[in-house]
Amino acid sequence: MSAETHTPREFAAIDLGSNSFHMIVARIVNGSIQILSRLKRRVRLADGLDENRQLSEEAIERGVACLALFAKRIQGFAPENVKVVGTYTLRRALNNGEFLAQAKAVFPYPIEIITGQEEARLIYSGVSHTQPEKGRKLVVDIGGGSTEMTIGDDFTPLRAESRHMGCVSFAKRFFPEGKLTRACFEQAYQTAMEKIEDLSWEYRQLGWQSVLGSSGTIKTVSKVLLANGYRDGKITEARLNVLIERCLTFSSLQEIQFNGLIEERTDVLVPGLAILLAIFHTLQIQSMRYSNGALREGVMYGLEQAFQVGDIRQRTANAISEQFNIDRSHAERVKTTALRLFGQVKIWKNRQQIAELQSMLKWASLLHEIGIAVNHNGAHRHGAYLISHLDLPGFDSEQQQLLATLLRFHLRGFKKSDIRRTNRFQYRDILTLLRLLRLAVLLNSARQAVVFPQKFALEIDNHAWHLRVEQGFLSRNPLALADLNEEQKCLTPLNLPFTFKDDL
Repeated sequence: MSAETHTPREFAAIDLGSNSFHMIVARIVNGSIQILSRLKRRVRLADGLDENRQLSEEAIERGVACLALFAKRIQGFAPENVKVVGTYTLRRALNNGEFLAQAKAVFPYPIEIITGQEEARLIYSGVSHTQPEKGRKLVVDIGGGSTEMTIGDDFTPLRAESRHMGCVSFAKRFFPEGKLTRACFEQAYQTAMEKIEDLSWEYRQLGWQSVLGSSGTIKTVSKVLLANGYRDGKITEARLNVLIERCLTFSSLQEIQFNGLIEERTDVLVPGLAILLAIFHTLQIQSMRYSNGALREGVMYGLEQAFQVGDIRQRTANAISEQFNIDRSHAERVKTTALRLFGQVKIWKNRQQIAELQSMLKWASLLHEIGIAVNHNGAHRHGAYLISHLDLPGFDSEQQQLLATLLRFHLRGFKKSDIRRTNRFQYRDILTLLRLLRLAVLLNSARQAVVFPQKFALEIDNHAWHLRVEQGFLSRNPLALADLNEEQKCLTPLNLPFTFKDDL
């Protein structure tokens, strides 16, 4: 193996947005991207763009000062390992050359001002490389100066569009000095509708299976909804209307107060809502979910050819297996057992989630021993902590939380109150997954392929489970018998009857 394989490659991806500048510093470890740091500075570049498309000296100074800060963090990076893209405001500014000239004095890396369509494609890539949704999806990003909308299949964008409307530019245009009225909102909303009405027919003809939104406005809306009782993480038209009506009780953008709304987003929330509502109406969107992947992630993944395609979750699992030296042969045996057991379960509470639940059991099985890398004692606790805090591209926050729960309680005793339903997953389904994982682990406790029942059947009657294995298996394997007896003792006080017999 070459020395280059052992030396992680560090690189930086920087997004010069109309509202904020973002930088991600990362490295490739064991075939996966590991985030080292994220920096974000609110520059409000679009605030300095006038009607003549001239960028003010004050805005240029704010942007250059931010780049000087970024330059200190990535000092010594090779130019090929730094990718910087400028977006809407720098595209529009006729004097963007002045910005680039001043930036060059403090920032020794090239800055590429990209087209709107390229920005849309990069946003789509960032979302696709970090979220679990597969198949055809619509990705929407409302920035400070522009809005990008892309439909694609898996990693491939089919139609990418960028329109001149953003939360900062709309705030300046329709809400001068922060004044908020219903008439101002309606004007902003109608203008947004006009800017995208030509996309309606083609986008709806292409269709999609899921809708994801990224960046500031949609992140803010998602956080406000979660903080105000909408716990399933969905953004819908009805919920947008509730937020809008509450916003319109205020007379100034700066006065708006909501649980979950941070101060720096107050003056751009309503302009962003006007754009988002127009998109929901025009494209007839039923619901949307927030994605933490965006333009900078698209830039980052574009720096390494190996990440252009592939199964994101498998890539993530492979990287974790390498990093924490997981015994892959044993993990595969546990996975195979768990999935065979899963196939015999017919009691799922949410039957629409069966494929997702099966997938979660698979990944939990493959990663269940991650905690041994910290210490064998308490490995289940260590594993849950690690899974909770690692970057897991391809898994959303609820899936990450479910994996942590399964790893935390796959060994030793537990209480029913330890298992809590999430916004998406039902309590009974989580408990069923946990019992399957525990059973798969103990059936493989000998860690040898030869010490394993070739035939087994799981019979379930409500909470009562009965396991049958091939005749003579338990008498030949006293360790497995002892483990099954322990599991029976653990589950009985929880009113989760468990019996077993070797009579197949």
